[in-house]
Amino acid sequence: MNLKEIVPNLPDNITNVKEVLLQTEDIPWREKSLKGLHEKMLWRAENDQGSIALIKFEKGVGIPAAHSHDSNQFMFVLEGHYEYTATAVNLKAGSFYWNPKGHVHGPTIAHQETIYLEIYDGPHYPQRPSWYTDDQDAH
Repeated sequence: MNLKEIVPNLPDNITNVKEVLLQTEDIPWREKSLKGLHEKMLWRAENDQGSIALIKFEKGVGIPAAHSHDSNQFMFVLEGHYEYTATAVNLKAGSFYWNPKGHVHGPTIAHQETIYLEIYDGPHYPQRPSWYTDDQDAH
């Protein structure tokens, strides 16, 4: 396996690694095809079988429709205020949210710029959601 596939932001001069330390402030935000949604991919398993990323929603941005995932989704909010509007579930700094595989949830809105750590224990979506125009954004 290519280590750069697992840790895409790994410096090129590192080839034999037993441990990985990333300084997240050194990783640029990648804007997804949903304007105002950004990610810093920290780790991705082979064959899209899990990932860990920092996610940032700009204020006023959210996921526009109800949806489900092909795996468990875990979120730990670092800063901001993010709401699942259909259920009035509000996530704020220190909130831990677990969304079980297959559970329909959303839409959402960020009431403030919100940053959270997001973990999937498998693939993200059964198919690319309509709000993304880039397949990379759904993985």
